[in-house]
Amino acid sequence: MMKILQIGKFYPIRGGVEKVMYDIMLGLSQRGVSCDMLCAAAEDEQPGVLSLNENARLIIMPALIKCAATMISPAMISTLRKIKDDYDVIHIHHPDPMACAALFFSGYKGKVLLHWHSDILKQKMMLKIYQPMQKWLIDRADLIIGTTPVYVSRSPFLQKVQSKVGYIPIGVDRIVPDGEVVRQIRRCYPGKRIVFSLGRLVEYKGYEYLIKAARYLTDDYVILIGGTGPLKEELQALIKEEGQENKVRLLGYVSDDELPHYFGACDLFCLSSIQKTEAFAIVQIEAMSAGKPVVATKIQDSGVSWVNDHTVSGFNVEPRNACAIAEAIETVLSDNQVYDRLVEGALERYDSLFTKEKMVDLCLSIYKKMLQ
Repeated sequence: MMKILQIGKFYPIRGGVEKVMYDIMLGLSQRGVSCDMLCAAAEDEQPGVLSLNENARLIIMPALIKCAATMISPAMISTLRKIKDDYDVIHIHHPDPMACAALFFSGYKGKVLLHWHSDILKQKMMLKIYQPMQKWLIDRADLIIGTTPVYVSRSPFLQKVQSKVGYIPIGVDRIVPDGEVVRQIRRCYPGKRIVFSLGRLVEYKGYEYLIKAARYLTDDYVILIGGTGPLKEELQALIKEEGQENKVRLLGYVSDDELPHYFGACDLFCLSSIQKTEAFAIVQIEAMSAGKPVVATKIQDSGVSWVNDHTVSGFNVEPRNACAIAEAIETVLSDNQVYDRLVEGALERYDSLFTKEKMVDLCLSIYKKMLQ
């Protein structure tokens, strides 16, 4: 029986990379494949080994400090040196310099799968220091997979290794809203067409353009933005400045329990992101799984507009263009035939590409190929 070790950021789950790692681990283990996960403890997590089932363990190492979005955990290195020979494939999730360092100093000689979720974009000083190690990791990997074909084909760091590059789309469980809770949410906005968006209130999400789009929409639209972050007060001030208090609401933190019902209550999901930091946007496929069309942006070299197939599951518009966002929203929601076609397209695209089962299937086939 093959044994897989995934190495990446931290636990508990805080973002897309950790979610993908965790879901792959659980999915493989439920099929009888041994798959463990080595990571650092986030600030509020106790180190230790958690057995999730007979085939999956979370190996959570203490961290000394968080630096440049990386948990510094020397214990990951010493632990990997001890356990490395137990595994047939080590699956590294990038970007995470700590995971790379653990592999480098472990002396592991087996197969390595590098999962390239995104380039390092914001931490430019760290990239300068880390770049030689990153190059080593790229060369060391037997195979490299991204989450979309667009991102890995255009990454400047992967141009010389395209012969060993592929992709596995991220997969998620289907969103299943509760009908009564959905009706309760919709009753809060009677007669409104609901546009939903979700994410950290940070610059690259482009929420200022979604807020400004409200000025081009009639009063029978309402935009609901879920999430918290450092731009909350700035965005609330912009809503007031634009005179859109009745048309745009910041919902604050939306819990995992509440989230399916907002997807169910909305008529459309909007992703207004403006930078390549948004590499995939899992929220898009969550919306599709609930049968909701998506309006997203055509971010250069990102996979976002590949995930949302233009005119099939929704529409993609130029970033930083409030008018274009509003026009796309109106196009989707003002014509029942267009809307029904996009609903069907969103569901079909989710079913064909973005289920968790398909993600696990593809991972398993890649591991088998590597070990032939």
